[in-house]
Order: sequence, then structure tokens, then C-alpha cells
Amino acid sequence: MAWHGESNPSAIATGVLNGNQLILDGIETDTIGLNSIINYLIELDSLKGIAIDAPLIIRNQKGQRVCEKELGKMYGAKGASCHTSNLKLYPNALSVRLSKMLLDRGYQHLGLNKWQVECYPHPSIIEFFDLPERLKYKKGTVAQKKEGQGKLASKLLDLTESQTLKLVIPDHFQHFFRAEYINTLRGRTLKSNEDTLDSVVCLCVAASYALKFAHTRFGDIPNGYIWVPKGNLI
Repeated sequence: MAWHGESNPSAIATGVLNGNQLILDGIETDTIGLNSIINYLIELDSLKGIAIDAPLIIRNQKGQRVCEKELGKMYGAKGASCHTSNLKLYPNALSVRLSKMLLDRGYQHLGLNKWQVECYPHPSIIEFFDLPERLKYKKGTVAQKKEGQGKLASKLLDLTESQTLKLVIPDHFQHFFRAEYINTLRGRTLKSNEDTLDSVVCLCVAASYALKFAHTRFGDIPNGYIWVPKGNLI
């Protein structure tokens, strides 16, 4: 969604918080286009907040946003710097349009009752699992992507035993996290599973925000921000 959202599919994961227990109750794969995304979201009962892996506020004409520069200083050495967002590259970004539509429906940036937050999976994964560097599951050969997805899936499964944020994964979603399933994938199906795992990371970030976990906010609301949770969940 961040770069070419009208033609490339996105995944959405939804969940319910019960104390520090996060119950994964929905996964929507291969959602294409702004209308499909917003229609799916507004039909969710009792949606309180959403964490989105895409630039929600872009004011700068060129270069990187301040939040991207700040995050890069902290996580760049761990391989988790940001892509560049600016109005020259993305004059009408779908993610910014989605954010404005959510604002119109009462979802405030970093709000209290109804909220939206911009997140970034790579540094969040580093924090959640106390990793020395980012997990490499997005680039490389097919075999390297499968290996990386397997590692991320295994880490997410570790959260099912967490005392800090316990992820509950129903049986009908378990296959997304199984190495034997991931190893059967290629091409579009492999990318779809990558998007699905990313969406679950975003869901965990949303739960961290809702539970008021320690965090770092890079940038600010007027010019763009990225919200990154702090602290190991295992």
C-alpha cells in the first residue's frame, strides 16, 4: 500500500485485546485499492485503532521526512533504515489518502479513543524480539525469502507463550506461520504470505499502542511520525 497500493495487494490482520492477550481474529490477504481497504476497515465492529505500515503524513517536497532520518540514526546500523517518502516521489500517496479518510471517521493520529498510528515492522521486530539486526525476509533469492519468513513466523509463534503480549492464533490461521507451508510457496503466494506476516506485526504494534507500552516516537504529527514500541516481548 505504501508505494503502489492501487495495483499491489495489501494484507490486514485484526485482533481483540483481552488484558494482555491478543486474539488474532481476522486475516484479509490480497486487498487491492483504497476503496477495498477502507470498506473493509469501516465494516469491522468496534474498531478502536489501527497501525499502518506506510507513510501517513508527507509534507516534505524532497528528501526524507524528519522521522525517517531520526529512525535511521537509531536503527540504520541494524539494517532497519526507512525508505524515502516525499511529495515529489509520492504526490498523491494512497496511504496519505487512507489516513485522511480515517481522520474523517474520527481516528486521530496517536489518539486515545479512536486512533491511527504509522508503524514500521523492521525496527518493531528488532524491539519485540531483542534482535541484533533486522530479519531478512523481503529480499534475496526465493530460498532466502522463505528462510527469512520462517524465522519471522517462528518469532511470532514465540509470542503465544509471552507473558507480556500473548498472541492467540486460531487453528485456521496456523498455516501462515508453519515452515512446511512457507516452503511450498513461490512468486505471488510467497509475497502474499510476507504481507500477512507483516500485518500480524502491525497488529502487535497496535496492541502495544493500546496497552501503552514503552515506545519511541520519531518525528511529529504535523510533519510525519513513526511509532516504534520498545522492549522485548519474550
